[in-house]
Amino acid sequence: MNLILQGLAPDTGAIERIASLAGSRQITRLSDTAFRCAGAERTDATRAAVEAEAYAGRLDYTFVREDLRLRDFGLVAMDMDSTLITIECIDEIADMQGLKPQVAEITEAAMRGELEFRESLTRRVALLKGLDAGALQRVYDERLALSPGADAMLKAVQAAGLKTLLVSGGFTFFTDRMKTRLGLDYTHSNQLEIVDGKLTGKVIGGIVDADEKKATVERVCAGLGIPPSQAIVMGDGANDLKMMGISGMSVAFRAKPIVRAQADVALNFVGLDGILPLFAG
Repeated sequence: MNLILQGLAPDTGAIERIASLAGSRQITRLSDTAFRCAGAERTDATRAAVEAEAYAGRLDYTFVREDLRLRDFGLVAMDMDSTLITIECIDEIADMQGLKPQVAEITEAAMRGELEFRESLTRRVALLKGLDAGALQRVYDERLALSPGADAMLKAVQAAGLKTLLVSGGFTFFTDRMKTRLGLDYTHSNQLEIVDGKLTGKVIGGIVDADEKKATVERVCAGLGIPPSQAIVMGDGANDLKMMGISGMSVAFRAKPIVRAQADVALNFVGLDGILPLFAG
């Protein structure tokens, strides 16, 4: 297999030590941040040794097939909050009410898998009752930013002909704008109820929870005529695990431990464009 090592300031000595641990004697520098170690051996013992050394050196590591190509996939599906973008939108909306600590605590518990997502969203949205809907635009204008590497990743996968899906437990106000801004093909998220310019503290229609995220990936893949095994799915929280579990490549981005442990790829240090060096040619 290929062992791909990536870091924002990679130390070549660490790269060589890790390559040796994996039994690789052929190291190719792919960019300023990425190295390919060919002929690596992936065993439980090797992976554990590589993981420890890589984490100590602030390096991301991934074992991938030597023949893996981006064109082997047809869809990239992404979570939004804390994955495609750097913030949790609902936490920042709550900040407009002076309620960020209370809402953020619930968000964090849900993302760690300690609280069922549907319950957590209902509780958090209820705390927003009475907030002027203009707060949503303020969050978008003043606080929303793309995650590192997001733009480069999206341009590369779109150029390769892959379709893109943003599926979020967040809100249509933000996913609709992301779709237009980034040229995404599909979006699916929750709709906040607004009456007389105020948030009512309720969501219109069904809640996009872990099961609905998985079902959305399945629906989009079916519409494209591809199996979910031809989807790359990215997320950071426990509510992403079900859709990541049906994918051909699951990517944990700056994710909670429960998500990193189950993902094929964990990007802890580099940006979302860290998926690109995983593909040969």
